[in-house]
Amino acid sequence: MSALRLRRTAAALVPTLGAACLVAVGPPARAAVPDGFTDTLAIGGLTAPTAAAFAPDGTVFVAEKSGLVKVFDSLADPTATVFADLRAQTQDFWDRGLLGLAVDPAYPARPYVYVAYTHDAEPGGAAPRWGDACPTPPGPMERGCVVTGRVSRLTKGPSGVSVAEEPLLTDWCQQYPSHSIGTVAFGPDGALYVGGGDGASFSFADHGQVGNPCADPPGPAGADLTAPTARGGALRSQSPRRPAGEPVTLSGAIVRVDPDTGAALPGNPLAAHPDANARRTIAHGLRNQFRFAFRPGTEEIWVGDVGWGDWEEVNRIADPDDPVVENFGWPCFEGAARQPGYDSADLALCESLYAGGGHTPPHHAYHHSAEVVPGDRCPTGGSSIGGIAFEGDGNYPPSTTGRCSSPTARAAACGR
Repeated sequence: MSALRLRRTAAALVPTLGAACLVAVGPPARAAVPDGFTDTLAIGGLTAPTAAAFAPDGTVFVAEKSGLVKVFDSLADPTATVFADLRAQTQDFWDRGLLGLAVDPAYPARPYVYVAYTHDAEPGGAAPRWGDACPTPPGPMERGCVVTGRVSRLTKGPSGVSVAEEPLLTDWCQQYPSHSIGTVAFGPDGALYVGGGDGASFSFADHGQVGNPCADPPGPAGADLTAPTARGGALRSQSPRRPAGEPVTLSGAIVRVDPDTGAALPGNPLAAHPDANARRTIAHGLRNQFRFAFRPGTEEIWVGDVGWGDWEEVNRIADPDDPVVENFGWPCFEGAARQPGYDSADLALCESLYAGGGHTPPHHAYHHSAEVVPGDRCPTGGSSIGGIAFEGDGNYPPSTTGRCSSPTARAAACGR
């Protein structure tokens, strides 16, 4: 069993997800609590909680990886009620599952809860396809059990639980069992923002050469793609740069949509584009942006992007309403440099980006063998950035000042 815990008096929630955890500043929950900190159980009796959201009236919603959404009247309520059971349509396998959760800012007048989960269905197919497993064949690391990602709106009924699921977005083709769907969140402008990973392999430079089950161009599903023309696999993160007429995917992107319909909002940078997904997109070129957050008092979006072999990134979208669609470069770039595996494949989508420029370097990047911030004293040798959070005028003890935080924005980006 798992629990949500509070760390320090006005602390942050700590939901966990396998190797990629949303963590607060400070050591893991099972570690000894250092001087100056407190460790308080907020909600117990949970199983693999992945996200929590507070409604304006104090109601607490918690997502569990299996596909359950639980609700508590408040932090003082010790008994959970199952708000929604999405287990039949959620694939809970490896890094897949129910991973994102948000509550409508006008709740309960607008009685909506939003979820982002791995949809246990192939593109165009119905759930359940695989259940919470991936048999061999096809094998999770070989040809993959192909699924999709989904964002839905749940409506609270008179009894206090969900009475309807309304899918708003279904996309994010995922061949391999990581880099799935991620954050769903409301921005200060009232728009709904969603992020999802590239759905590609983390064990080789994947450009669609293993069956191409996502039907990425230039070949059909089932046809292995080859360099230099391949535009599949991790290159789905570069799909807004595909030739005109080819489909744009939501993989490796952050989108801004209408919370009632899932359609693009008119102020988006590509609002006049003929492709519906391009119209939704405000940033792309990301690998596995499991978590992002808005900087308080602004519309800035700060994104934690999980790196591959070497670099973790903190990326910044300065203004989602401006005419710029940030391209953070994955898989052509990792950190500030070219990604060697994809660079050596001589892929046309990457070569044109190298030659023409236009990618946005990370605001901050740290190597797996280095400290997140020089002098932070965090362990090194392996990392997966698991969360972004902003800390204001808190009461952290002096010994922790500056640890695991961006030197310019005080955005905690701890994933160790």
